[in-house]
Amino acid sequence: MGSGATTGWNYFKTALLMAALTGVLVLLGGLIGGSTGLIVMVVIAVVFNFAMYWGSGKMALKMSRAVEVSPEEAPELHAMVDRLAARAGCPKPGVYVTPDQQPNAFACGRNPKHAAIAVTQGIQHALSPRELEGVVAHEMAHIKNRDILIASIAAMAAGAIAAIANWLQFSLIFGGGDDEGGVGGLAAIAAMIIAPIAAVMIQMAISRGREYEADRTGAELMGETEPLASALEKLQMGAERIPMDPNPATAQMYIVNPFASFHGAGITKLFSTHPPMDERIRRLRAMGATMPAQAREAIA
Repeated sequence: MGSGATTGWNYFKTALLMAALTGVLVLLGGLIGGSTGLIVMVVIAVVFNFAMYWGSGKMALKMSRAVEVSPEEAPELHAMVDRLAARAGCPKPGVYVTPDQQPNAFACGRNPKHAAIAVTQGIQHALSPRELEGVVAHEMAHIKNRDILIASIAAMAAGAIAAIANWLQFSLIFGGGDDEGGVGGLAAIAAMIIAPIAAVMIQMAISRGREYEADRTGAELMGETEPLASALEKLQMGAERIPMDPNPATAQMYIVNPFASFHGAGITKLFSTHPPMDERIRRLRAMGATMPAQAREAIA
């Protein structure tokens, strides 16, 4: 699939996700408040969709407690981003660091002009400079391939639906199940179906294939595959050893599953959108065996 077709497909998936969220909100409003609730939820859905498009990247950074760092604070990291942005033909994204000790990273934003790359504190100590650049190249590939918008919106949508589910459960507990307090049994039904709906929306919107494609594009930006392949091995081991507790809605944005230490238990399994790590590494090394020498020489 060419870059133009990929971009078009990603925009279609974004529209589909936003339409699905609108449908869930409107249906919920109708069930709880009748025609009045339906109208209210229509207004909320319109406002929320607008906010998702324009603010999903910033929200993802906020949910991850990411802080922007200057070239003076992180000179090597900025130098990597500068080089890779130039090779990718993209504007330089914002550079952020999260306080997590688990080695990990993600990219977000609505387009290459409004993008950000965030790395954890832990990844800067766990990898060699060349391996870290391989990870940054993978995230730059997400920006170049224009699949950061759907990932950012999916994270915000899932977080919003989870918040609605929590509100419904709270209303059920403290409303007493009667007509005057809370939404009663309706809340229980809605709460039971909303979390699976959110998970299905994420699974539909976020293809595992985007990680394979970002690995491939990132390796091309590097001119070799081994730095990223080696980094993925270390990141997987780090994720299994060092717990991390991000918002489940943002898990699909990271280069490796941040819930690896939980072995896919409970709700985290519903949000598992990462392909098998062994297969990612195998594909990278197979690609490296056939990558023309000219590709590496051109980057050097």
